[in-house]
Amino acid sequence: MHAPSLSLSDYADPVNARILAVSEDRIAGFEREPFQAIARGSGVPVETVLERIAAMLAAGTIRRVRQTLIATNLAEGALVAWRVPEARLQAAFDFILANDPFTGHVVLRSAEPGAAGAEFRLWTTLKVPAGVSLEAHCALLGRRIGSEDFRLMPALGVFALGVGHMRRLRIAPGQKTPRRAVMVRPRIVRLDALEWRVLLALKREFTVEEIRPNPWEGRAREAGVSLELFCAVAQTLADRGVMGRFSTFLEHVKPAKATGRAVTQHNGLFHWTVPAGREEEAGGEIGRHEILTHCYWREGGPAFGHANIMAVCHGTSKERTLEHKAAIDAHLAACGIPVRHSTVFWGERSEIKPSEISPELYREWLARMGD
Repeated sequence: MHAPSLSLSDYADPVNARILAVSEDRIAGFEREPFQAIARGSGVPVETVLERIAAMLAAGTIRRVRQTLIATNLAEGALVAWRVPEARLQAAFDFILANDPFTGHVVLRSAEPGAAGAEFRLWTTLKVPAGVSLEAHCALLGRRIGSEDFRLMPALGVFALGVGHMRRLRIAPGQKTPRRAVMVRPRIVRLDALEWRVLLALKREFTVEEIRPNPWEGRAREAGVSLELFCAVAQTLADRGVMGRFSTFLEHVKPAKATGRAVTQHNGLFHWTVPAGREEEAGGEIGRHEILTHCYWREGGPAFGHANIMAVCHGTSKERTLEHKAAIDAHLAACGIPVRHSTVFWGERSEIKPSEISPELYREWLARMGD
């Protein structure tokens, strides 16, 4: 296969930018023909959508194409901060990335020296099947990586979740939705054997060859069911709050192979400590800022200055990222919401991969780990 031309695989190409502004985070729920939905939303013919997404995926501009899930409704999950000796930090990062399929994000972060939690430099996102202990999972990993301590921070409420980097490049500091973000509380949905079969086939990443019309046909065969039954089960799962969106994920921090450029240069994990009882109000006001890709109510505890609202912002420069945070801080003040503590944890090295949630795969993994 010949390498695709730069114009077809460059995220900055005007046609690609129109496609990506929709395909990154605008196709919610389950779509039987997701590429047609992208075409409708972007105003680009579906044939061109298929051609461009395939070219960007082949070139590495898009790192993955997949149906995302609301995993907080399928599995026990948490943000995990690890305190690991500096000399073992890179090895710990590599071990978790290579050996824990239930970890999604693996990120090294830094904060100002002396800031609450600055000694916790390794951050991961973890999901385990319902009924499995997050604490036990992290204790097992901690023994392998030489962790001195870890802090589990499950999501108590979700205010914003959607990574649309191309769309956010044009967002000004302080730009927000007309209304406060609505908090969604995670709730575990139990699946039967058929639903798990469909779900596991559904969530697998797309290959370049699968970027075509009727993309679920092969996945239905993989699940051992008809296409009609596959789509019916998928729609039922969407109705039960399990489906996230059909998404294309850009290589947003590391330079894309095709262009040598990154979509964003910096990302900050923002922490705020607001008074107990005002978490939902504060999270709603923070989460309405359109620059944020994630915003959660989590409890950081004493090690993190009792931070309880946490959000992620990606920016083209550190200065621009801080301008966005300053606008959020000013909005909180204008709303009369006191902030008792705030910290920024800057992303350094990072890797992101889909995390597994299957109970069967977890049992197999536990056996391999020898625990």
